[in-house]
Amino acid sequence: MEFANREYLLLLLLILPYIVWYVMWRKKTEPTIRMADTFAFRYAPRSWKVVLMPVQLLLRIAAFTLLVIALARPQTHDSLKSETIEGIDMMLAMDVSTSMLAEDLQPNRIEAAKSVAAEFITGRPNDNIGLTIFAGEAFTQCPMTIDHAALLSQLKNVRTDIAARGLIEDGTAIGMGLANSVGRLKDSKAKSRVVILLTDGSNNRGDISPMTAADIAKSLGIRVYTIGVGTNGMARYPLTAGGQTQYVNIPVEIDTKTLGDIARGTDGKFYRATNAKELREIYQEIDKLEKSKIDVQHFSRRYEAYQPFALGALLALLLEVLLRITVFRRIP
Repeated sequence: MEFANREYLLLLLLILPYIVWYVMWRKKTEPTIRMADTFAFRYAPRSWKVVLMPVQLLLRIAAFTLLVIALARPQTHDSLKSETIEGIDMMLAMDVSTSMLAEDLQPNRIEAAKSVAAEFITGRPNDNIGLTIFAGEAFTQCPMTIDHAALLSQLKNVRTDIAARGLIEDGTAIGMGLANSVGRLKDSKAKSRVVILLTDGSNNRGDISPMTAADIAKSLGIRVYTIGVGTNGMARYPLTAGGQTQYVNIPVEIDTKTLGDIARGTDGKFYRATNAKELREIYQEIDKLEKSKIDVQHFSRRYEAYQPFALGALLALLLEVLLRITVFRRIP
């Protein structure tokens, strides 16, 4: 927090002489009575009003302090600066076809993939990371950014029902998903540019074949890490019909050859994840990628923050006045 009128804070130095004056003035104005002997009153208990009398002083000091802080105009930090940090440019391409609802990973493939991806993003605060999602079609869910809070929010909103509801064509367009990610990276100046592509099936949709997209990535120097997610054999899948959900077993058909060819052709690596633990280990291995320098601009706005202090000063002052004319009222 910064202060626009910092010089007003010097007024706080007046608190000390005020305390001295208050103590001396109170001694002079306190009613007194002469007595021959005070032994009988030595152990007499003090009333609660006498004990709480200093509360008035504390409330006045609190009101004055808060008022001075409000006058000094506290403001939230605002900056626009450029800096060079270590990082890479990366796109995550995630399959959101309805088959990602299979529950061979807990709670299902899509939620497990989102959870592990979120951990991966959080662990790489200096990287430019974006998100592409694809089913029968592909589009950019979030462009590359170092604002990982926004990226994580977009990742959290990823759902498989966009294909189930007919918003996009269902299926698995691996080539389209990869091509979309490559398009986001083609103008990047970073030394290391990477696509992490996750899918649970084989390419059966799209106008661009996976190998064509891989060739484009290779020509641009973009490495592609491919992940085939899903157990071996059969997977438990929720099938909704007539408002009821039933579970059926569906075969896991991952085109490991194509995914392997994409990775090898772009100097990347192909992984198989049959459970969430393996998927997490895969992202941890990819986390060891080479880093390069990128230029980043940070911008934040300035907001006035005096309102709470002004309100606090008003409440403290009103409370002190209320106590003075009621509980601590003196009769001349």
